[in-house]
Amino acid sequence: MQPSVTVIDHPLVQHKLTLLRDRQTSTAKFRDLLREVSVLLAYEVTRDLPLTTCPIETPLAAMDAPILDGKKLCFISILRAGNGLLDGMLELIPAARVGHVGLYRDPQTLQPVEYYYKVPTDMDRRLVVVVDPMLATGHSAAAAVTRLKRDGVTNMRFLCLVASPEGVETFHAEHPDVPLYTAAVDAGLNEKAYIVPGLGDAGDRMYGTK
Repeated sequence: MQPSVTVIDHPLVQHKLTLLRDRQTSTAKFRDLLREVSVLLAYEVTRDLPLTTCPIETPLAAMDAPILDGKKLCFISILRAGNGLLDGMLELIPAARVGHVGLYRDPQTLQPVEYYYKVPTDMDRRLVVVVDPMLATGHSAAAAVTRLKRDGVTNMRFLCLVASPEGVETFHAEHPDVPLYTAAVDAGLNEKAYIVPGLGDAGDRMYGTK
């Protein structure tokens, strides 16, 4: 199966990404921008959702109108930074189910360690969108998707703001069946496994921590 990577190059997405990258952007403004750009990203990642029709009456006439088909979506946030994308996506799709996967990167091995997992039931019958602003080494994203597959999820997409080529390669080596959506694929990783040029640590910049 050919791995799928969609780079969302809409001008508004790219403009807001530039503001997010700027080190002078305040914590409050960073949060606002992340919420705004996540609405645009959600629009793209759900572009091909299946539709059916239902009979309604407008003030002028009866009609068969398009409506989403099947079970509601499920968003899975990789803690903690994933919540920055989640908030805006829920503004666009407030009825979506929500789950959380808590992972941190071991500073020595750079491998993900799970510390929290709480997800909705019936995910096997839903489109699941996993969100995390940064796809750096790709190990945490791959681990989260592996965990969800163990719970029976078969229809899944991964959405991030910025990815590295190394992260894309690692993720698709483990999950070639999961499409990846991002606003940018940057140059690469530095010696500390941060994306360059990137935007720094998304969680720290969201919450004002170091």
